[in-house]
Amino acid sequence: MSEAQTRQLIDELRTVLADAEALVAATAGTVGERAQSARERAAESGDRAQTRIDELESELAARAKALVEDAGAFVREHPWQSLGVAATVGVLVGFLLSRR
Repeated sequence: MSEAQTRQLIDELRTVLADAEALVAATAGTVGERAQSARERAAESGDRAQTRIDELESELAARAKALVEDAGAFVREHPWQSLGVAATVGVLVGFLLSRR
């Protein structure tokens, strides 16, 4: 799963979690053992989901930081190759943009 897909999934999960919390709050006045049990299960599931979202977000940040550090190390070790790659990419992007 790419970083963008992971970030989108985290955002969607946060939205679902917020909706579920709103539903639990809206049904707080509903009486009955089944309603109370459902609210408790929903609250527990929400807590677990929030914990997992936080873990995913931390993992994503750690991977991004490691990628940046690796890229920086590569550039420091191979400055001329890095310059060549950057120039090539710049030329290709310029060429593609000029064709539009």
